[in-house]
Amino acid sequence: MKEFKAESKRLMELMINSIYTNKEIFLREIISNASDAIDKLHYKSLTDKKMNIKKDDFNIIVKIDKDARTLTISDNGIGMTKDELETNLGTIAKSGSFDFKEQNKKKENIDIIGQFGVGFYSSFMVSSKVEVISKAFGSDEANSWSSTGIEGYTIKKANKENYGTDIILTIKDDEEYNRYLDNYEIKGLIKKYSDYITYPIKMEVVDGKKKKLETINSLVPLWKRNKKDISDEEYDTFYSDKFFDYEKPLRHIHTKAEGMLEYNSLIYIPSHASFDYYSKEYEKGLQLYSNGVLIMEKCADLIPDYFSFVKGVVDSPDLSLNISREMLQQNRVLKTISNNIEKHIKNELIDMQKDNRDDYLKFWDAFGLQIKAGIYNSYGMDKEKLQDLLMFYSSKEDKLVTLKEYIENNKDEKDIYYACGSSIDQIKTLPQVEAMISKDKDILLCSNYLDEFVFKAMTKYEEKDFKNVCSDNVDLDSEEEKEELKTLNEKAKDLLELMKDEIDVKEVKFTSKLKNHPVCLSTVGEISVEMEKTINAMPTNESINAQKILEINSHHPIAQKLQDLYDKDKDELKKYSKVLYAQARLIEGLPIDNPTEITDLVCEMLVK
Repeated sequence: MKEFKAESKRLMELMINSIYTNKEIFLREIISNASDAIDKLHYKSLTDKKMNIKKDDFNIIVKIDKDARTLTISDNGIGMTKDELETNLGTIAKSGSFDFKEQNKKKENIDIIGQFGVGFYSSFMVSSKVEVISKAFGSDEANSWSSTGIEGYTIKKANKENYGTDIILTIKDDEEYNRYLDNYEIKGLIKKYSDYITYPIKMEVVDGKKKKLETINSLVPLWKRNKKDISDEEYDTFYSDKFFDYEKPLRHIHTKAEGMLEYNSLIYIPSHASFDYYSKEYEKGLQLYSNGVLIMEKCADLIPDYFSFVKGVVDSPDLSLNISREMLQQNRVLKTISNNIEKHIKNELIDMQKDNRDDYLKFWDAFGLQIKAGIYNSYGMDKEKLQDLLMFYSSKEDKLVTLKEYIENNKDEKDIYYACGSSIDQIKTLPQVEAMISKDKDILLCSNYLDEFVFKAMTKYEEKDFKNVCSDNVDLDSEEEKEELKTLNEKAKDLLELMKDEIDVKEVKFTSKLKNHPVCLSTVGEISVEMEKTINAMPTNESINAQKILEINSHHPIAQKLQDLYDKDKDELKKYSKVLYAQARLIEGLPIDNPTEITDLVCEMLVK
């Protein structure tokens, strides 16, 4: 027995136990090596016109023998001589594929999957013994390489009729490894990892009393075909089969990039959110292939969080992989692909918004919250990428509109007006909103808890400020009206101060901005009533209070009533102050700290 030409047994243990975290990828690695061997012979046949070999002649055959507990992977590729077996398999991390690629790197059409020379050793994760029987193309001699692991290996002559390589894995005799002797399981692994190897991968199946070979893999992936040759039905079927979603996607984005960076991508925008999409369990990411071999089931680095709803595949030969091919090394190629995909997604969504509003509304209903979160979570840094995708309910249009459409519909307005609440109907009943609508103002009615936080993060859109109509800084009065209101508040200074001392507000004042309602609550500062409700409802110890102003309709009969009470019965005025403040809180959807006291006061006033 010969010893491995490695530094120590520990290196072999590292190969088997540490480099690969997922045992099932051994089959991917061996099939990739088989594909490489065929690639080499195919390339040789293209450069040597005397060789009469066609690409259709090549295949990879997988056989299972449950009684012998063996899994055999055979190819009719270039094969190996005795010296090549010694060099390629006797030295850990020696890669014949890498050497071949280096020798021919200036030549085109060389597509070698394996480069590191350690993939073969992943077979020891599931095998108690590995035997490689190989016959080099053009040679009359076959040899067998055999090993049970770290102890070493043997090489001896063998019988093999045709050129190529057979890898015979004796699967470990443990229940955990029985799955690798199951036809259905092995088919599944081939479909999962090696479905797009460019040569047929065949398995023995029983048809009646006869055995026949069945091709398992798809050979040419959909994303590598010409777009004009693919029907919408084929795109939809691929999506359904690949991502287990039986509702048609809204859109697909098929991209082929060539030149300095080469990749193919097929991205889908689903028509609905998956059941776990808005949960912690959801994992974003696109399937990542390198030369048709699955590298990562979900590569999160390919898409930003705000587009995490998309599904799809990316295939590139230009990726820099780590030694086990299970992970990507961070590099500019991955970042460039990610940036390009992001632009394609945004452009597709903008086109959908313009050309098919019904589809876009479906998208918005399913994933609008994620777009808003993208702006809020980045503190507005990503607003330029996402702001044109936003939609809000317009009081004037009575439907969802984009911010651009709002501005086009209200060209004379210097600001963008909005109001927040628990529902569209509830927001419409707010005193401030009612008054603004009566003045023919268009209000964005925002019923999502993130809306106001999004506006705060954005600050502006096309140089227009966002103005909450329930804040104190919305002013539509003329100079004359302002002066008249200022005089009224100055005269009632003592009255308003007495009311303020009785309730928990920053200020009490008369206003002319209300229509029919007697009172309303407005706020000053960055924190609004809706923000207060949202933050205080979170399961944290954090609690905030908006700085509130109780505004009294100067044209309502209640204004005169309050003045009369101040002149005749200040104790009664204090009771009215509490009731009016409770009324204003209820309108805003805020709780009342002392409901029993308020209901008693209301009853007392009713019986007078």
